[in-house]
Amino acid sequence: MKKISLIGCTGSIGSQVIKVCLAHPDRFKIISLCAGKDSPAFRREVERLKPEYWGVDDEALAALPEADVVFNAASGFAGLKYTLAAINAGKDVALANKESLVAGADIVLPAAKRAGANLIPVDSEHSAIWQCLNFGAARGVNRLIITASGGAFRGKKFCDLKDVTPAQALNHPTWQMGAKITVDSAILLNKGYEVMEAHALFGVPYSDIVTVIQPTSVVHSLVEFKDGAVMAQMGVPSMEIPIQLALSYPERLPSSSGSLNFASPLNLSFEPMKREDYPMFDLALYCAERGGASPCALNAADEVAVLAFLSGKIAFTAIYDVTKESVEKTGSFNCTSFDDLKEVDSAARAYARECVNKHIY
Repeated sequence: MKKISLIGCTGSIGSQVIKVCLAHPDRFKIISLCAGKDSPAFRREVERLKPEYWGVDDEALAALPEADVVFNAASGFAGLKYTLAAINAGKDVALANKESLVAGADIVLPAAKRAGANLIPVDSEHSAIWQCLNFGAARGVNRLIITASGGAFRGKKFCDLKDVTPAQALNHPTWQMGAKITVDSAILLNKGYEVMEAHALFGVPYSDIVTVIQPTSVVHSLVEFKDGAVMAQMGVPSMEIPIQLALSYPERLPSSSGSLNFASPLNLSFEPMKREDYPMFDLALYCAERGGASPCALNAADEVAVLAFLSGKIAFTAIYDVTKESVEKTGSFNCTSFDDLKEVDSAARAYARECVNKHIY
């Protein structure tokens, strides 16, 4: 019986973690629930699961001695503190919080090495790469090939999207996700984040990580080895599969997600990504190469800009303007600690809010 401390239990990923655990009660037990804020949904999960521990915004729940693994499904920069708390307690982390590596890789990775803690990938793309590498290190790798659906506006030029509505941006063709990540997918910033995460998780240079469009989201990512062989991980577009594998690894358990139907035509087409149509992806790679505080500032400013767009304050294309200006203004600081990152996060958010005011309809 694997004991799990679940951080971020009321979001999309957290809810699916609970579903997976309830489907295998003989294998998994959630001993702790943590939410970012108190809510009826959180209270319902506490009442339903009756964990030994529960709390709101409580880092101690990521460091419980009894936990075998900490599943970090918290959203946003706030998730970083839970990853660090778990690592410092020597706990393995099933990592679904992008910001832990996007904003905090420079402090998370050394901390994990010191503590002997493992970071288990949960994102479908990174889980796919992990599986292609047989759950091991990236040996003999030529390239990591990360797939993207292209989001809600595949095939359209970014400059023509000024007047799109939040409803249109949230109409993802293949995945059901939270609003923030769905918008990030529509501008492919989310894919830029995944490139950063892949670099951190597998130690592969940015020059050897490529992104391609795979519209049906059937191929979750690929690994090309030095001898030219390419391995791909395929499956239905469901987060339950990588969530369950992160908990059951190295064993595979039955899943309710279903299987691909090879008796019917199956579209496995790939398309080159036209980077000129996705300036936010380019901005992410610029911040990745720049390093330092830039990725942290990018994440913070994007959160503010996306919320402003979803609230109807700014145009879809203004997400790029607000984020880019904020990164240039606040992303040059040197960060050597979590406190440094908190300062950058706060400064980038404050500047982004000023930029939003300049771009309000």
